[in-house]
Amino acid sequence: MFIRVLLSVLLLTAISPRAQQPSALVRELTFEGDRTTGTPAGWSAPAGIAFTDTEIVHGGRGSVRIERRPGADGPFSGILKMIPLDVDGQNVTLRGFLRTKDVNGMVALWLREDGDNPNLAFDTTQTRQVSGTNDWQEHVVSVPIKPEGRQLYFGVLVTGSGTLWADDLELLVDGKPIADAPKAVRLKTILDTDTAFDRGSSITLDRLSPAQIQNLTTLGRVWGFLKYHHPLVTSGERHWDYELFRILPSVLAAPDRAAANGVIVQWVAGLGPVKPCQPCAALNAANWQLSPDLVWLDDEAALGPELRTALKNVYVNRPIGGRQFYLSLAPNVGNPSFDHEPAYGRVPLPDAGFQLLALYRFWNIIQYWYPNRDIVGENWNGVLADMIARIALAKTPADYQRQMIALIARVHDTHANLWSSLAARPPAGTCQLPVTVRFIGDKAVVLDGGAGIERGDVITSLDGVAVTTLVRDWAPYYAASNDPTRLRDIARSMTRGECSAVRVGVERLGRPMTLEAARVTPPRQTAGLTHDQPGDTFRKLADGTVAYMKLSSIKAADVPGYLEAAASTRGMVIDIRNYPSEFVVFALGNMLAQDSVPFVRFSMPDLGNPGAFLWGPPLSLTPKAPRYAGKVVVLVDEVTQSSAEYTSMAFRAAGATIVGSTTAGADGNVSSIPLPGGLSSMISGIGVFYPDKRPTQRIGIVPDVEVRPTIEGIRLGKDEVLDAAITLIQKRTSQRF
Repeated sequence: MFIRVLLSVLLLTAISPRAQQPSALVRELTFEGDRTTGTPAGWSAPAGIAFTDTEIVHGGRGSVRIERRPGADGPFSGILKMIPLDVDGQNVTLRGFLRTKDVNGMVALWLREDGDNPNLAFDTTQTRQVSGTNDWQEHVVSVPIKPEGRQLYFGVLVTGSGTLWADDLELLVDGKPIADAPKAVRLKTILDTDTAFDRGSSITLDRLSPAQIQNLTTLGRVWGFLKYHHPLVTSGERHWDYELFRILPSVLAAPDRAAANGVIVQWVAGLGPVKPCQPCAALNAANWQLSPDLVWLDDEAALGPELRTALKNVYVNRPIGGRQFYLSLAPNVGNPSFDHEPAYGRVPLPDAGFQLLALYRFWNIIQYWYPNRDIVGENWNGVLADMIARIALAKTPADYQRQMIALIARVHDTHANLWSSLAARPPAGTCQLPVTVRFIGDKAVVLDGGAGIERGDVITSLDGVAVTTLVRDWAPYYAASNDPTRLRDIARSMTRGECSAVRVGVERLGRPMTLEAARVTPPRQTAGLTHDQPGDTFRKLADGTVAYMKLSSIKAADVPGYLEAAASTRGMVIDIRNYPSEFVVFALGNMLAQDSVPFVRFSMPDLGNPGAFLWGPPLSLTPKAPRYAGKVVVLVDEVTQSSAEYTSMAFRAAGATIVGSTTAGADGNVSSIPLPGGLSSMISGIGVFYPDKRPTQRIGIVPDVEVRPTIEGIRLGKDEVLDAAITLIQKRTSQRF
């Protein structure tokens, strides 16, 4: 999921939802030429990138040819089309045929569904990692049709360099041409009919007094509580964002806490009486992984007796059924889907009201719908008060984005970045040194050199500022579950800056020196994103006694053949210092398991008790032929994240030994969070635990045998973690471990 999200974000930032005029639904997606540019009619592409080709075709009269030359601008080149999504159905599918020549990156077919919020759903064939030269191959992507979906964006792309052809593209709804699908009948919600603040909140702030911050803190907590508990709001009868703007002026004008609480009491009363619940939501605490954090409802000193009583009355009369207008649970998984949360991309910023709304929305989502709230590592109640002035008073869009990044980082979840706005995260700039850096301990070590900087050099300073100081200053803006993952992400950005020369302090073989190097426009980053071995997915090492398999390019269909080829080896190394290209937890894990063995259990939100999470049953592997009977070692480190961590858990339960260092500590299906200003974040949406209920979030997969690279090993080009795994297999010949 993590890698798919990155491409989705790239496409989201590269393509404005309003950049193209909607095309009419057509029965065929043709590639007929434009006489002026060569770009197929009805498709969009940068000039000089895409051409109609009538000689190399799959089935039609013409295909599209996309040429990407070495050094091309941007992370990818491609064509795209947008059409309105106004049909009924379960799923929309894009399928077509791609052909490649000399592609040194990868090609992909992709499909994205947008609504008032961008990126409601996304699918891509990037995980197939198609590169090189290939004849025509069919590619298929599919997304669910969501009630709030309004547009479909789709296209093909190529990264790196090379030539891509596409032909015979089809759009299908539930297996039939999209032009034949029934038209959607869309019911309007309160979000469609209450338009009072569509152009701005009318809230302006130059400063905030301590009393105002105190009152805004109370308002933010009450607003979020009512959003998920009051029946008038949970049923979708109030535009709750705009109700916030209606009460904000009175709360801001209140001279003290008592006056502000009185305003809020009248606001709650204006929602009308809450009917007694019959029956009421059950408090099944016996099956709760996490209970609601509602101690603050008993704080009469902060709320006053009237407000406390009003909120308690709302809470005790929660009806059974757990209806929530502002979210639902994703089918078959259970992570929250924030369905009716507008991103307000057209609202001009700065806007203090919408900026406060962003803080309140995100803070309350963590408070009520984050399964790892108990291990955030911060006083989450204190975070709300601490961030009010910083976010509400931000005077530029860039400063607002930076403050939101700082807020999100305090959740300490590697999934929870402000993915729409990573350019606002320090250090700023569009260029980088032509090197790849990885932290070994607290030292920034060069993996791939350039501009006079050599592999194995330790970067100690940039323009006279020590790396330790830079890391300290930047760390609050890097969302990460643990320190190794934070340093991983800082390493990928640390040489970024203006496109100019920079003085680089390095330590080479123990000798300090200062070099001058130029920052340049970076190519698409591939080095350092994984730490596995380059080359084939499967091979034999150590004179054929050890099989090696990396998951960054694996295909589930090839697994049985790989295991048959490995049958004669002493042991097998499965390298997950990467992100799996395909989901192989069961396709490979079942063939490693000797017995049926549980490896994971999840926790999911309880809609009737916001803030509570329920335990699910354990999930197990089931033995399947051809079973690999040799020793298995799994390699992990800080790039092992999300699905890669889940895969590691399964293989360990099947008997594998984990070798390497602690993983990223961010597992579970992600839930996207739209934020005002057209921004987008996400969280780990379900809790992921071992069968005995031990947590994995923030901890990661702790290896059985810890092995870390050394600076000397990097300088010599060694893979010390792989070497340790091979040695472990060769030493233990008598029994499985």
